[in-house]
Amino acid sequence: MDTSDSGGAAALSISDLLALAAGRAVPVVRALPDDRLADPTPCAEYDVRSLVDHLFHVVVQFQELAAKRDADFSVTPAYVTEGGDWRDRFAAEADRLVAAWAAPGADRGTTGAMDMPAETVGCMALLDLSVHAWDLATATGQSFEAGEDAVVRRLTTAVEEMGPMARKAGVFGEPGPVPAGATAFERLLAATGRDPRWGR
Repeated sequence: MDTSDSGGAAALSISDLLALAAGRAVPVVRALPDDRLADPTPCAEYDVRSLVDHLFHVVVQFQELAAKRDADFSVTPAYVTEGGDWRDRFAAEADRLVAAWAAPGADRGTTGAMDMPAETVGCMALLDLSVHAWDLATATGQSFEAGEDAVVRRLTTAVEEMGPMARKAGVFGEPGPVPAGATAFERLLAATGRDPRWGR
């Protein structure tokens, strides 16, 4: 899939973008070592295990939102189990997320308890899948390559649009420091309140 053209972010559907993000996130989750599950992450309220549980729940519940059904974020199940197949199950649910948003009409109209534009809701899933994958990779010493591709361009626009509301709701922190020579993805991380050089 060629995303090198300048209009790539606009040309690709939410499902296409989710597929690209999942292609980066799934290998990170697969490579998480059992002995690092209690390690801290750039999200101060989560260790590695609880962040995987959160991201897993996002991937499952945003399938419901794609189908214009109610999602339930009241309780986050313990998806990560000792010796379990949660890594494979995460990969399977990520595939289902991509398929759910590829269904006709998934990114049209409104969805969710707040009746938000479906495309905006899809971008919320895209943001979690992208940024939390970086969180997990960074927390466990994995490399995470995200240049200025279609996903980053679409999320940069989405974060600019959602930023004030997200900060008011406590979903984003105040914009973090932008290092000299920062990449487009690092600028995106900073806009969500993260330190792009966390742990270095």
